[in-house]
Amino acid sequence: MIHAAYLHIPFCEHICHYCDFNKVFLKNQPVDEYLLALEKEMVLTLQKDPTNQLETIFVGGGTPTSLNEQQLGRFCESINKHLPMSEDVEFTFEANPGDLTKEKLQILKDAGVNRLSLGVQTFNDELLKSIGRSHRAKDVYKTIELAKAIGFNNLSIDLIFSLPTQTINDFQESLSEAFKLDIQHYSAYSLIIEPKTVFYNLMQKGKLPTPGEDVEATMYEMLMEEMDKHDFHQYEISNFSKPGYESKHNLTYWKNEYYYGFGAGAHSYVNGWRRSNAGPLKKYIEQIEYGKLPIFQENEVSITEQMEEEMFLGLRKTDGVLISHFLKKFGKDPLELFKNELEELVRKKWIEIEDGKIFLTKKGRLLGNEVFQTFIGAV
Repeated sequence: MIHAAYLHIPFCEHICHYCDFNKVFLKNQPVDEYLLALEKEMVLTLQKDPTNQLETIFVGGGTPTSLNEQQLGRFCESINKHLPMSEDVEFTFEANPGDLTKEKLQILKDAGVNRLSLGVQTFNDELLKSIGRSHRAKDVYKTIELAKAIGFNNLSIDLIFSLPTQTINDFQESLSEAFKLDIQHYSAYSLIIEPKTVFYNLMQKGKLPTPGEDVEATMYEMLMEEMDKHDFHQYEISNFSKPGYESKHNLTYWKNEYYYGFGAGAHSYVNGWRRSNAGPLKKYIEQIEYGKLPIFQENEVSITEQMEEEMFLGLRKTDGVLISHFLKKFGKDPLELFKNELEELVRKKWIEIEDGKIFLTKKGRLLGNEVFQTFIGAV
């Protein structure tokens, strides 16, 4: 059964220099037509693959809060109308600091949204400017204060480290400011330079002064230490929360469970099939107007691939992979199935196996991608 849904709003008022998500400038875009198509996709999908109740809904982008008040209200109505939710659903909206007016926040609250995820990235205004962000640090404080006043008590921010020209001291200062916010959740990622981004083009020309791998590793170790010091539990490689405030939605991905993906370029994993939607808005809208699901690519995930994914996704969690759960799900013992790979990773001290769990060591968290690659094609 499917218990999670992701909805994609691809519109942005500014394009960040590092972003490679499916997005377009908001101006002159067919926003109303897109929202109508998105609603039709929900209906078509649930007719084909119904669910009882969703436990988590996540609206991302782009910038979902770039919609105007009328569009935002209508969009939220369509979600409530077509997506069945459990009583304790986690309903998250991504937003940019400074985009959320009191009116927009009230629309979200009235629609049942109970979690906000803000793309803060850094508290250094010069860095914000250099990475193409439109907000400044003062907007973060104002938005958080406003959200709390409206009644939101499950707030998360994203931070990025290893940004061009960023120093260890810069990142330390951003963390210090972040802890002053009195919020429940933090996500922190090292900068990944993706093709077709401004940063990628600059890197190709030798004009992107990144801190380097050693500084990046130091920043990550500092991040883990500071989060622990402030009583935030690291439940996944890049995610930290107060007890009970872990992101249910992201845990869906790391537990390798099924989820719907609605919207242009969105991905879904339903009943053993991974699908991606058409990315261009025109193509996405046209397919839905013809009464078809806007599928661009789909492939059935073999049992072998599922087992490999269970390992490398599950190891992202601090708790790692529960051996009894793997056995129940696949009827195979991961200790036998991945015997050689696990022995090598234990030898390198990148993973540990104890209390019925396989999990990353602190050293392993620093080398996560190398660990995960071990399981691809291993069976």
